Amino acid sequence: MIKLLHVEDDADIREIALMALELSGDFDVVQCETGEAALKQVQSYTPDVILLDMMMPGMTGRQTLEKMREMDSLRDVPAIFMTARAQHNEIEELRDLGAADVISKPFDPIALADQVKAAMQAN
Repeated sequence: MIKLLHVEDDADIREIALMALELSGDFDVVQCETGEAALKQVQSYTPDVILLDMMMPGMTGRQTLEKMREMDSLRDVPAIFMTARAQHNEIEELRDLGAADVISKPFDPIALADQVKAAMQAN
């Protein structure tokens, strides 16, 4: 099983992503609704991949990933951003930050598991 940490403030998106990832049968999903909660969660849960919303109240996805990259256990874990603001220059900035991929919202639930796996392999 692939351990995936999903950080997303929108409950509907969390639910859709959870169903999509669990249906694939390949993922063990832990979800958090804030960056702060995710930073607490990774004290006891080391994911194989991190799926982050870009715009959240409090800490943004970018800020959350920057904090996670300071931890030895998460320094090399592939991170994938999900964002509705997928401008070319912003995607490049996220890749420079170490994002394995950027998935545009609205995302295709049927393709989500394969997109995550492809990004992990490319990383």
